[in-house]
Amino acid sequence: MTVTLRVNDFSVSDFVEIASEFGSDAYAYAVTPNVDHVIRYFDDPDFRELYRRAGYVLLDSRILSGLVKVSKGMKLLSCPGSDVTKELFDSVIHANDKVLLIGGTAGQAQVLRDRYGLMGLRHFNPRMGFIKDGVAVEECLRVIESESPFRFCMLAVGCPQQEILAHALHQRGRARGLALCVGASINFLTGVERRAPVWMRRMGLEWMHRLAHNPARLAKRYLVRCPRIFLLMPRINFETIPESSVRSSSAVPSLDDGISVPAESVGQL
Repeated sequence: MTVTLRVNDFSVSDFVEIASEFGSDAYAYAVTPNVDHVIRYFDDPDFRELYRRAGYVLLDSRILSGLVKVSKGMKLLSCPGSDVTKELFDSVIHANDKVLLIGGTAGQAQVLRDRYGLMGLRHFNPRMGFIKDGVAVEECLRVIESESPFRFCMLAVGCPQQEILAHALHQRGRARGLALCVGASINFLTGVERRAPVWMRRMGLEWMHRLAHNPARLAKRYLVRCPRIFLLMPRINFETIPESSVRSSSAVPSLDDGISVPAESVGQL
């Protein structure tokens, strides 16, 4: 079996410019594939569908970018989600912009309000394991939709939970604004986790820094699961998404299309 992963060849500054102009009249979501996500993408057809519907697919990993260059002869820019998140908060989000933080703690939300003077930040943290409970998923989706239109919705509940939520919002067609699957970015931004030094990031060694600081949680991912990417690379094709399709990808389905996702089925993905 071979699969194809289509990605946007964006730098951080490229995507931040696009995100800053996105507005609140349409809905789209951005996913940020790293090595672990790409392995999941290969194995799981349901996960591939979540990516297929994404408005933006940003290559999160410098290691992955290097592997693509060596094995495919393609030069793809890396666009780490943590860098995108920081740049949006530093340079794009204004005090009165409505920004939703889904995941993280109330304390982290307050840190962001205080640091950036954000009067429009809303926070909701679904309980642990919520994605397996259709009622809890429905509650989370309704919270997000009740705050629409928003400028940004930061989905920080881990993979694949955040991608499932983003895709469900797309299918339901009620939300307006740009959602970003940002994973641990909020932890870095609020100091819960310390990012690797810049030189380690540039060399693609951020994973090593994270492993050293949290071996109990990350050893299996980085030392057992992720090395499989070397075996899978010959079976994964990479394509760039034409820039001409970027704007059109932001369109949401109309409510008249009859598209809906029962919360029970979302919880089973």
